[in-house]
Amino acid sequence: MLRVLLLVATNFAVLILASVTLNLLGVGPWLTQQGIQYGPLLVFGAVIGFGGAFFSLAISKWSAKQAMGVRIIETARDDTEAWLVATVRRLAQSAGVGMPDVGVFDSPQPNAFATGARRDHALVAVSSGLLARMNRAETEAVLGHEITHVANGDMITLTLLQGVVNTFVFVLSRVIGNLVDRLVFRQSGRSAGPAYWITSLVAQIVLSFLATMIVMWFSRRREFRADAGGAKLAGRDAMVAALTELKKVQTEALPQQLRAFGIAAGDEGGALRRLFMSHPPLDERIAALNAGR
Repeated sequence: MLRVLLLVATNFAVLILASVTLNLLGVGPWLTQQGIQYGPLLVFGAVIGFGGAFFSLAISKWSAKQAMGVRIIETARDDTEAWLVATVRRLAQSAGVGMPDVGVFDSPQPNAFATGARRDHALVAVSSGLLARMNRAETEAVLGHEITHVANGDMITLTLLQGVVNTFVFVLSRVIGNLVDRLVFRQSGRSAGPAYWITSLVAQIVLSFLATMIVMWFSRRREFRADAGGAKLAGRDAMVAALTELKKVQTEALPQQLRAFGIAAGDEGGALRRLFMSHPPLDERIAALNAGR
């Protein structure tokens, strides 16, 4: 699922940029005249929050291709690429989605991702390391996992969730800024003081990290469903074998900012780091498959 952190990071940047722009344009002072006007604030929060999330979704394919250097397979260069395209086509038909673009990116580590704003126009890409390391049954299971993400509409659902948490972050950060400005620094009148700008921005950053925990929790749940879908499309033994093969990889398969988008994202870390993990530990995923969940 090579999508989550890139979506979150782009969305976070859009949210911060939009907030700063609104303040420079004078929208912030207007909202805080005689105290916050909650109706307009909620409207602005929803526009900015969902706007940032859907903008991130709209450019998700382009962003992933640029970040990972994906080469779309227009004409297969060898038997492996021909098999890859044919397998994705067959799995897409079985899952009831349109044929995705199929690509390969250069990485010695085994990984794969699927992304895109529409179920019928997605992108599925695999690393050169995955093609070299895994057999075809394991590779098919990984492709089934990614196709399941597409079929389940995970990107749309994730975007809607991100839009909701964005709205709450936008609104609550300004409520906090207004309270600090007026109750702590005793600012009065029709304009907001410096404490409002500073507090609301800091609160927005802190709340965005807390909101990310919610998004990551959702992402971890979706991974179990995608594993089950991969097992259904390619066989449970093949899916378990693919995840077991990923456990042998000791280094991270993708850059830090893209780890949440792949089928493997690293299992190390304590309880705090786990809150920000986009994927459950591989042992838990394998156990869930063996238990038939």
